[in-house]
This record gives sequence, structure tokens and C-alpha cells, in this order.
Amino acid sequence: MAAHRRSRQHTVGGTTARAAVTVVLAGTATAAGFDGAAHAAPRPTPPGADVSRLYREAEVATEKYNGAKEKADSARQRLRHLQDETARAQARLNKAREVLGTVAAAQYRAGGLDPALRLMLSDDPDAYLDGAALAERAGSRHHAELGRVRARLREIEKLRGAARVEVKTLTTRRAELERHKRTVTEKLSAARQALSRMSPEERVRITGGSGRAARSAGGTVRDAAALSQAPNSRAAQAVAYAHQKLGSPYVWGATGPDAFDCSGLVLAAYRSAGVSLPRTTYAQIDAGRRVSRSELLPGDLVFFYSGISHVGLYIGNGQMIHAPNPSAPVRVAPVDQMPFAGATRVV
Repeated sequence: MAAHRRSRQHTVGGTTARAAVTVVLAGTATAAGFDGAAHAAPRPTPPGADVSRLYREAEVATEKYNGAKEKADSARQRLRHLQDETARAQARLNKAREVLGTVAAAQYRAGGLDPALRLMLSDDPDAYLDGAALAERAGSRHHAELGRVRARLREIEKLRGAARVEVKTLTTRRAELERHKRTVTEKLSAARQALSRMSPEERVRITGGSGRAARSAGGTVRDAAALSQAPNSRAAQAVAYAHQKLGSPYVWGATGPDAFDCSGLVLAAYRSAGVSLPRTTYAQIDAGRRVSRSELLPGDLVFFYSGISHVGLYIGNGQMIHAPNPSAPVRVAPVDQMPFAGATRVV
């Protein structure tokens, strides 16, 4: 039994010694700079990764800005309508008050003695009775006009209440616009600074060259055969318009005719075909019938990233025309250049 205990103690001691040696070796390796995989130095960020991230974040903020602007414009239009309607209601109230004043003045001039006493003193009772009937009708008219005035007042108060709601809504939307505008400006400024630190070769790789290169890149697909694959004439016209805009600058919030952001380009393309699309990517994806990637035809809207923050116009052969970012003009690009999120066919 004692021998067993000694053997066990020897084993434990050996294990402890080996562990100690391991710790020492590990400490020596660490001191020598061999930290192992758990402490490996982080991989360097690829050139342009920060710029691409900043542009994506700016584009998300741009679409939010576009949505807030669309809502602000709607609120502003409703407010103008309410103001016009209030002015018309005020004119109707003023007219009703004039009529009421005329009736009230006539009643005042006809007032005075008690009707029974006036009948007793009248030299011509028949004439008096005729006059009393006329006064009674005038009183009924007075009540009717008073009712109209009250109705006009209620109408105006209702319109003013609605206008106050729209003013509050418009104020909220304007605050949203300013917030999203600041975000866009900050992200784009950071992207410009990151680009300025790159070599000329890296900048060309990110920006893709000049607008002239963007135009020439799309020349091979701008033919009748490609347009004939479009599902309808509106889609064909949208594709033709997008081809005409190759090389146009990207300007956030722009919908043409000389500059565009991504959703502004497809909106303008279909506007040229007489089709009204929503302003933002989030709404444009629901502006038609969803189609799979294998079903894509020229004129389909193709969307990217999980947040549906980017859109392009499909032109066939796995290519699209889109407005990438402020460093790159409207251009032709492969659909698989970005994470595909879905597609919509405008019908």
C-alpha cells in the first residue's frame, strides 16, 4: 500500500515537472517573439477596404436621406393644400358673416315694441300681420346664416388643426434630413481622405478610371439584340436611357438629368419610359414582380447587400449599369461584383 502511494507521488511529481518545463518553454518562446497562432498579428487591411466600407455606409445614409426627403416633400405638399383650403374656407366664412350682419341689421331696424302691442296700435292690422310674417321668415334666415357661420368656423378650426400636424411632421422630417445629411457628408469626407492616402494605382483600381472608359465599357451591349431581350418596351427604353448616361457623375440625392445616385439612376431611367418608381431602394424592390437571378432580363432592377442599400439596372449577359459612388461615374459592372440581394421586374 505504501509502495503504491510512493509510486503515485512519483507520477504526480513527474507530471508537475513536465508541466513546469512546458511553462518555462512557453515563456521562453513568448519572450523570443513566438506567440503562436493565438497571438498571431492581425492581417493587414486590403487597400481600398476602408473606402468601400465608407461608401457603403454613405449609401445607406443616402437612401435614408432620400426617404426622409420624399416624406418631407409630401408633408410640404399636404401643408400647402391645407393652407389653400383654409384660405378658401376663410373666404366662405367672411361671406357668411356679411350675410349674417345684413340680416341682423334688418332685424334690429324692425325691432322695438312687443308684437301684441304693435298689433293693437296698428291702423292696418292686416298689413302688420303681413310684416310680422316677413320678420319671422327673416328670423329663420338669421338662424340659418348663423348656422352657416358656425359650420365655417368649425371647418377652419379643423383645417388649422390638420395644418399644425403637418407642420410638426415637416419639422421632424427636416431634422431627419439634417441628421442623414451629416452622416453622408462625414462618411464621404472620410472616404476622400482614405483615397488621398492611396497610391495612384490603388485609386484607379477603386475608382475604375474615367467616365470615357465607363462609356466604352458599355458599348458592346448597346445594340438592338440586347434591347430586344427586354420584357417590354418600357424596360427597353429604361436600358437605352441608362446607356446614354454612362460616364455621368455620382452625386448623392441626385435623380438626373446630369448626375445620379444609385436609386436616382433607375428612377430616371424608368421615368424616361413614363413609369413612376419610388425614390428609395427599400421601396423600389417592391415596385414590381420579384424575379430570381436566373430569370433576369434587361431592364430588371437588381439589388445588393442585406440592407437593400444599392440598386442597378440589369442589361443582360450578367452585366448592369449602376451609379457606384462619388469616386466612380455611372458605369457597366458585373452583377456578381456585390452581394446579390434580389431583383424586381417593373411591370
